Amino acid sequence: MKLHLMKILFAVLCCISGLTASGQITVNGTIIDKLSKEPVAGAVVISRDADAVTVSQINGFFRLNLPQGTQKAMITLVGYISKEIEIAGSSELGTIELESDALELEAVMVVASFAKDRETPVALSTIKPEIIAEKLGSKEFPEILRSTPSVYVSRGNGGYGDSRISLRGFDSNNIGILVNGVPVNDMENGKVYWSNWAGLADVTRIMQVQRGMGASKLAISSVGGTVNIITKNTDAEKGGSVYSGFGNDGYNKYSFNLSTGLMDNGWAVTVAGGTTFGNGYIDGTNFRAYSYFANVSKVISPKHKLSLQAFGAPQWHNQRGSMHKISTYENENPDIPFYIKNKKYNSDYGYRNGKVYGGNSGYNEYHKPQISLNHYWDINETSTLSTVAYVSVGTGGGRRITGRDNRIYDDDWNLIEGADYRYKMTWYGDVPNDMNYLTPEGILNYDAAISENVQSGNGSRVIIANAVNSHKWYGLLSTYNKSFNSLKMTAGLDAKYYIGTHGWEIVDLLGGKYYLDKAYNANRPADTHLKTGDKFDYHNDGIVSWLGVFGQLEYVKERYSAFVSASVASHNYRRKDYFNYTTDNQLSDKVPFTPFSLKGGFNYNLNRKNNVFVNAGYFTRSPYFDDAFLNWKNDINTNAGMEKIISGEIGYGFISSVFSAKLNAYITNWKDKTFPYNRNGIVANISGLNALHKGVELEMQLNPVPGLLITGMCSLGDWVWQDDVNFKVFDESQTYIEDRNAYVKGIHVGNSAQHTAFLGIDYDVFRSIKVGANVNYFGKHFAEFDPMNREAADFKGDSWRLPDATTVDLNLRWNFEIAGMGATLYGNIDNLFDKEYFSDASDGSNHDRHTALVYYGFGRTWTAGIRVNF
Repeated sequence: MKLHLMKILFAVLCCISGLTASGQITVNGTIIDKLSKEPVAGAVVISRDADAVTVSQINGFFRLNLPQGTQKAMITLVGYISKEIEIAGSSELGTIELESDALELEAVMVVASFAKDRETPVALSTIKPEIIAEKLGSKEFPEILRSTPSVYVSRGNGGYGDSRISLRGFDSNNIGILVNGVPVNDMENGKVYWSNWAGLADVTRIMQVQRGMGASKLAISSVGGTVNIITKNTDAEKGGSVYSGFGNDGYNKYSFNLSTGLMDNGWAVTVAGGTTFGNGYIDGTNFRAYSYFANVSKVISPKHKLSLQAFGAPQWHNQRGSMHKISTYENENPDIPFYIKNKKYNSDYGYRNGKVYGGNSGYNEYHKPQISLNHYWDINETSTLSTVAYVSVGTGGGRRITGRDNRIYDDDWNLIEGADYRYKMTWYGDVPNDMNYLTPEGILNYDAAISENVQSGNGSRVIIANAVNSHKWYGLLSTYNKSFNSLKMTAGLDAKYYIGTHGWEIVDLLGGKYYLDKAYNANRPADTHLKTGDKFDYHNDGIVSWLGVFGQLEYVKERYSAFVSASVASHNYRRKDYFNYTTDNQLSDKVPFTPFSLKGGFNYNLNRKNNVFVNAGYFTRSPYFDDAFLNWKNDINTNAGMEKIISGEIGYGFISSVFSAKLNAYITNWKDKTFPYNRNGIVANISGLNALHKGVELEMQLNPVPGLLITGMCSLGDWVWQDDVNFKVFDESQTYIEDRNAYVKGIHVGNSAQHTAFLGIDYDVFRSIKVGANVNYFGKHFAEFDPMNREAADFKGDSWRLPDATTVDLNLRWNFEIAGMGATLYGNIDNLFDKEYFSDASDGSNHDRHTALVYYGFGRTWTAGIRVNF
């Protein structure tokens, strides 16, 4: 009887098993990018009829269980055109290509030298648009790169758009920042002011960091690396979106995006815009910013496409320009008579007419639109020519508080009478220069300055000025590509012309009737009564011309690839000084430089999972514009030579369906760095400084189950100055004073964390809800220091080392529908546990926390927003 029952049960189980097998099919495939042929991770594969969903893994592979008879499934991912696939009973779908939702992307990526994993032999990290949308929140645009090895990002003084970025210990002056392949580093000092690009996050299609020499063919200042930003260009499909968000400290953001898609007549138009405003996290740093983007494209023929693009971000924001001692923020400084106890303290603002009014280095207003015309020509099946002509006109500047120096000395330099009013409303360091110019709350007292100006009866002693820094920038970048089967040749032209206008302009006499400028001016009497709008102190133009050529040979096979590239440029500076010279003698002689670069690399794919690469390069860089001239005049600095950079790295990569890792080691030798010094009547040109930057970097991804992604990064750097240097000191009239030494050998490079780490966990809790958590660590961070303060041979220790810090961020994304339209809700909490830490520091006299000047990092902040697509 028991045996009979067992036979019946076995038969039933077999029937159920057969029904299950016949009622289900398992389909699988591999999703790749149509352009780059690289695997696409995180794509959602969904069959709504079968109520089944999965996510592609790190190598693009996916597996989906579906009921027998299911005909179709949909693949979606931000940045790509959604693709419907036919099942038709097949379980093996093979390779599926996703196409970008942006037109002309391939041509732009070629111009921008966008690198490919397992092909381009450089250390790289790619940030995709969904990461920017989910993780950025109200943070500054560069902060999205905190998950990248050897990157340190600080909010700096805390003002809107005032963040700074370092890569392998080099600041933005020494990082090539490219937008659609066009360099945007300032042509005089190499800096990038992120407030001028405030709306860039809203229109970024993809972002890539190439550490070290990178793949860019241009002769740019990529000592630390290159940040390559590709914008939306023109959307391939018709549609649009609107966004509304809010956050801590009155943060608000509204934006929109509209696109016609590619129409039947070959035209396509995309426009976007937005505004952001708030009170700012730091005291007295309220702001208002706008952004706009427009792209009009025309497919003239199968071989010719034109694209006209305009982008800009006009903004104003109050700032914080002064660091202070920790004891000041903690209300432990006995020399400060007022109560602070505030990590957000800002001594560079006050109130006028009931509104916040930023003071010295406490306010910035700027607009830097960039307009480009792009032509893409498919000459034949093996040749293309991409050309972009662009213009950028920047207008604006920063507020300054300054005043007259009425001091009179006897022959022995003893003060007879008078005072220096230039610094009465500034406070950087220990104690305010004049307590009368501060309120009991420790902020600027404009009423006191106005009262003194009115009572003086001799013109204004203290005034408000605007430090004007406007420019006109014209450029042409043309790139020709030719393929010879596995060999690819690239050649091009990079031409730029720039005029930067600088000077101080009176904005407000603060109750006075006029202002006397004690600075020398060859074209007006010294006792000229200056009024609002007049220029004073200095007024000059920086004129920069650049004509460069570049070329590259790249050999690509399935198992290996190699490249060698070179560039050379004619780089010239001229200076036009409107104050120190008469009108017939204001233009300096030309100061010529010839920077060049030579680099190469090799990648070998051991198999489908493992690859190794090596690269090396040598390039020279012109000194900055101000380094080429002395005494803030047209005097040419004959000692300003070319800086030299030698760099190399070796790396290993691994990729499987659930795990990927990239490990590399690098070394960069920066030789003959120039450090000009001009303070308190002392002029010096410290040259011959050498620094050695070396380290290891690791980044990983783990995708153990569909919908769960774990990312990690760790970088260990050791960046050290190599030599003590001797230099000559002069007074402002170029009279020799003495020889001095800067004892910097063995001292660690400051102003950036040399150790960084990151751990991120993202999980699709349900089909429409995704949550994420990030842990950020930064350590071995030394305070910035001045080589002129290292004159004591008996002390060769490091500057103050900031305490290591760890912060935690959370993010949420929820997809749903509103009236048939797709919508996404975003939420972000940064520094969840309100960790107190120092983000920036300037070394003090004792090289410790008691004498250092600091900025605290941001505490807990949050944002929430909703985007509706139509």
